[in-house]
Amino acid sequence: MSTSTRPVPPPGAQDPPPARPGARRARTPARTGRRRALRRDWQLYSLAVLPLLFFLVFRYLPMIGNVIAFRRFEPGGSIFGEEWVGLRYVEMFLTDPTFWQVFRNTLWLGGLTLVFCFPVPIVLALLLNEVRRRSLKRFVQSVSYLPHFLSIVIVAGITLQMLATDGPVNQVLGWFGHDPIRFVQEPEWFRTIYVGSEVWQTAGWGTILYLAALTTVDDDLYEAARIDGASRWRQIWHVTLPGIRPTMITLLILNIGTFMAVGFEKVLLLYNPLTYPTADVISTYLYRTGVESNSFSYAAAIGLFEAVVGLVLITGANQLSRRTAGTSLW
Repeated sequence: MSTSTRPVPPPGAQDPPPARPGARRARTPARTGRRRALRRDWQLYSLAVLPLLFFLVFRYLPMIGNVIAFRRFEPGGSIFGEEWVGLRYVEMFLTDPTFWQVFRNTLWLGGLTLVFCFPVPIVLALLLNEVRRRSLKRFVQSVSYLPHFLSIVIVAGITLQMLATDGPVNQVLGWFGHDPIRFVQEPEWFRTIYVGSEVWQTAGWGTILYLAALTTVDDDLYEAARIDGASRWRQIWHVTLPGIRPTMITLLILNIGTFMAVGFEKVLLLYNPLTYPTADVISTYLYRTGVESNSFSYAAAIGLFEAVVGLVLITGANQLSRRTAGTSLW
């Protein structure tokens, strides 16, 4: 009868600890640390409850309604539609010439808004940063911030009154012998009106983040640049702009993400049937199709397409920024 003997380890050698008990001992301090932090800082964690509930109720739960883009929905019936129709509504808007017209208008307005509204706050922040008189700086800041606190209805009303046929702008043109221009009724003027009002309303408010970012730039860098003989413009180009580049890239990615979501309220308040060829965008087209015409499934399919395009844009911009500038949102 043979007996098995366990090999004796050499002197000084230690047996490896068992895997499971060791893993449990490794996880226990982490769990204890999280519970301890939750008990200690529960007041801070409680501040996140309402924002999380807001996003859950008003952002994530409504996503379930996207199912009607693939089902035939009738008012008064099931909230998830009556019949599965697949990609029928997708094929409808892909073959609809009106949809492609509003899609081009959305690209035009979104592109012009990005080109003009994104750099203007940067330029304004750089100019304000160079002002040495505090009273003048505060006055300019207050005047530039004020339009942001006005309601979009008020901004649209001011714009329409200023550009009316008998408004102040046409009165000034009349002093120079120019005939009145129907700014509000002519389609070729709508993009200029929209982008101009958007710059006026958002430029001052956008400078807040850039002015805050400018305070983080080290003064020693400016001192070193002055010692090297750099002019003020060289200091801005080689010190200031690189210092606020992460903020600029982050805001640029966010603006690209909302590229397709051109301001629905302002367009709805400024446009009219005469300016549809250049003013009608996807959001207003969705409003007329879904709410006024009761074509909810068709509108849901278009809205889902718009959301997918926005997701692709923000993801692509984030990846491009990470590879080229080394800064990204995630």
